[in-house]
Amino acid sequence: MQNKITRIRKETMIEYFNSSNHLNWEVINDGVMGGISESKFEIKPDQTCVFSGMVSLKNNGGFASLRASLNGSVSGNFEKIVIRVKGDGKTYSFRIRTDENFDGVAYTCSFSTKKDEWIEYEFSPDDFVPTFRGRTLSNVPPLSNLNISHVGFLISEKQSGNFELIIEWIKVILL
Repeated sequence: MQNKITRIRKETMIEYFNSSNHLNWEVINDGVMGGISESKFEIKPDQTCVFSGMVSLKNNGGFASLRASLNGSVSGNFEKIVIRVKGDGKTYSFRIRTDENFDGVAYTCSFSTKKDEWIEYEFSPDDFVPTFRGRTLSNVPPLSNLNISHVGFLISEKQSGNFELIIEWIKVILL
């Protein structure tokens, strides 16, 4: 008789945009390096967040981002991170940071949206690429164990013009 090994999965909701209980989100655009892109976010009564604006390539710009520090951190071996978003047909990056450094290494995963369609994207540890200010890093270990301290979204890659990403929730599934 074989023993069955049962994996117990733990699902942790990181953000679901409850109007009275949500993370402290912050917009960071290319103005930090001279660009003129603009973005904003708004938490709606239907418990979604709208991240929208305009990306400009002028003045060596070209990105807009939204990020938040977690209240505490989520730790453990993770199976996947799942986000539910409605997009505009553009490509975005979902980003996590695993330390308290707000400007350090970001583990990044790109996803392409379909205009006006709700989609759940699932990212495994192997999907994330370590980056720093737009450059892929080779001297950083891959993401395996998780200690999420920050989460965020980014639009870049020379996608100029208006954008809108509606975010319903972000959750992590731990092994």
